[in-house]
Amino acid sequence: MPGSDDKLKGGMEGSPKTIPMTSPLYLHPSDNPSFNVTQIIFDGNNYDIWAEAVKNGLDAKNKLAFIEGNVKKPESDEEEDSIELVAWRQCNAMLRAWLQNVIDPELHLSITFTQSIEDIWNELRERYSAGNPPRVHQLKGELNEYKQGRDSVVEYYTRLKVILDELANYSKIKNCTYGAAASIAKEREE
Repeated sequence: MPGSDDKLKGGMEGSPKTIPMTSPLYLHPSDNPSFNVTQIIFDGNNYDIWAEAVKNGLDAKNKLAFIEGNVKKPESDEEEDSIELVAWRQCNAMLRAWLQNVIDPELHLSITFTQSIEDIWNELRERYSAGNPPRVHQLKGELNEYKQGRDSVVEYYTRLKVILDELANYSKIKNCTYGAAASIAKEREE
């Protein structure tokens, strides 16, 4: 059917159709299930740092759209194994493997039977995202109790910056039209 395969590239008439390299459905020949999308392993306590690292790795592989929900499973039509459906299944399986590679094995069972990478991502975010009042309270307590002690100035500053950056991540400061945002940013930096 002319025009029905606009997303697909094909050579001559009758040649196999392929997924374009710019599509999130494209898997590079070097992509494999043992790939580590980040070096940070999620252990149940470091969700926010891990999630940012995973999103960065998936963005580099043009797969971020899967966890953001922008690449949906193609609807089945009379052709059960359409090229898009097969490509989506392969990418979904690959991304599930990539996530399992960067999650502590003790947590695998909680996601093993969830089929969609988007569902897995949303489930992990709902369960572990620290963007909630108890985590904010915990961070403020850590900030209040943290002392330099035997740490070097660099180590002390780095730890404080990590806590402050995570707290800033949960800040719900609204956009300001009166120029106060610049002074708030300056104050935060100081």
